[in-house]
Amino acid sequence: MSYDKADFEQAKQFLETNNVEYLMAQFVDIHGVAKTKMVPAENLKTIVETGAGFAGFATNGLGQEPHDPDFMARGDLSSLALLPWQPGFARIVCVGHVHGKPYEYESRAVLLKQINRLKERGWTFNTGLEPEFFLFDRDENGKIVPADASDRLTKPCYDYKGLSRQLHFLKELTSSLKVAGLDVYQVDHEDGNGEFEINYTYSDALKSADTMVLVRMAVAEIANAHGMIGSFMPKPFAGKPGSGMHYHCSMSDGERNLFQDDSDPEGMGLSKLAKQFIAGVIEHADALCALSAPTINSYKRLTVGSSASGATYAPAYASWGDNNRSSMLRIPYGRIEYRLPDGGCNPYLVTAGLIAAGLDGIDRDLDPGEPQNVNHYSQTLDEVRESGVSILPQNLSLAVDALEADTLLREQMGPVIDEFVEIKRAEWVEYMQQVSEWELERYVEFF
Repeated sequence: MSYDKADFEQAKQFLETNNVEYLMAQFVDIHGVAKTKMVPAENLKTIVETGAGFAGFATNGLGQEPHDPDFMARGDLSSLALLPWQPGFARIVCVGHVHGKPYEYESRAVLLKQINRLKERGWTFNTGLEPEFFLFDRDENGKIVPADASDRLTKPCYDYKGLSRQLHFLKELTSSLKVAGLDVYQVDHEDGNGEFEINYTYSDALKSADTMVLVRMAVAEIANAHGMIGSFMPKPFAGKPGSGMHYHCSMSDGERNLFQDDSDPEGMGLSKLAKQFIAGVIEHADALCALSAPTINSYKRLTVGSSASGATYAPAYASWGDNNRSSMLRIPYGRIEYRLPDGGCNPYLVTAGLIAAGLDGIDRDLDPGEPQNVNHYSQTLDEVRESGVSILPQNLSLAVDALEADTLLREQMGPVIDEFVEIKRAEWVEYMQQVSEWELERYVEFF
C-alpha cells in the first residue's frame, strides 16, 4: 500500500513521543461496532503496508464464508490517535482489503467510494455529528436504571444537578477526547433521565465517521471504569425520550460552503445545489431510514403523533423546513441538519447513503418542494399527507423493504446493501418470534 514516507516517520515519532506500546488496529462491522486487533507499536509498518489479518467469516456482514481469503485491515496514518483511557495505546483506523483491493463489503471502503465521487467534482462533504447517550446502572434485580438515582425530573433537559452529579465521568470523557484530537466545545444533559450529549467541531465526512466510532469507544470504556453502562440505545424506556445523532451537513470546494447562498429568496441561506441535495435525500428517505435507524428499537422513537413523554424531536416525516425540528431535515441557515439517525447507526454507511442520495438529487436536478414550517407533531395524518409530505417507515421491516427496492443506493453502495438487508430481515424475524410482557399482560385473560 502506498503512503507518504514523511507521514510514516511523523507517525513513528508520535508513537515514541507519547510512549505508545500498542496499536488498536480498528475497523467496524456492518452494524458500526468497533472490531480491533492489539498490535505492538513497532509493527506500525506492517499494519500500514500489509494490514492486520482477520477471518472475515467471524465478523458480522463481511460477506465471507470459512473458505474465503483473509480480510486484511490496512491502517490509515491520518487516523492515528491516542486512547487516553488506555495508557500506552493508540488507535489506527483501517480500510478492509481482500486480494489487495479495498473490500466492497467493508463500511469505510464503501464511504471512500462515495467520497471519491465528490473529489472528481472538486467537492468535500463536511459533517458535524451530535451523539446522545445514556449512563445506566443495574438495580438489585438486574433492571437497567439511570446511573444517578436522583436524576428523576420529568423534564431534565439542561438540568444543572443532573449534569454536575456526573462530572466525574463527563470531565474524564471530555479531557480524553481532547487528547485524542477532538475539539469538544460543549456537553449538556439531554431530555432523558441519565442522557447526555457531547458536541465537537465538524470535519470532513470520513474523519467525522472515524470520530463517531472513537466517541462510542470512549463512552463505553470510561463509563465501565466508573461502574456504569454507557449506552447509545435509541429508546431504552417506553414513554421517555430517546437518543438521536443529528448530522449537520455542508459541501465545500475548498474555499467556500457550496450549500450557502445569502440571496436565497426563502431566507434560509441555501443554494440551488443544497436544495437539489435535499430533494435527493427526500427522494430516498425511506431507504435511508433503514441505514439511519437500523434497529428494532430505533422505531420506538420514530413514531407519528405526539410523544407519551410530552415532547419529541425525532422525525417521522420526510420533509424539510426552516429551523423546523419536527422535519427530517432542519435548515439552521446555510447548511442541512439530517435528524433521522440515532447513535446505533453505522456512520460510514449512513454518510455514504447521504452522499449517494444527495448526488442523485443534484444530477437529476430534483426539486424538494415547499419547505414545511409547521409543527408536524400537531397535525393529523390527513393534514400531513395533504401537504405532500410522506411518513417515514414505522418499523424496521418496512424500512428494509424500501432499502431493498432502492435501485440507486444498491448500485452506488454495492453488495453491502444486500448483506445489510439479509441481516436485518433475520433480526426482524427473530423479534417477531418473541413474546413480550406487554402481550402477556394484555392477552392472557383477554378473551
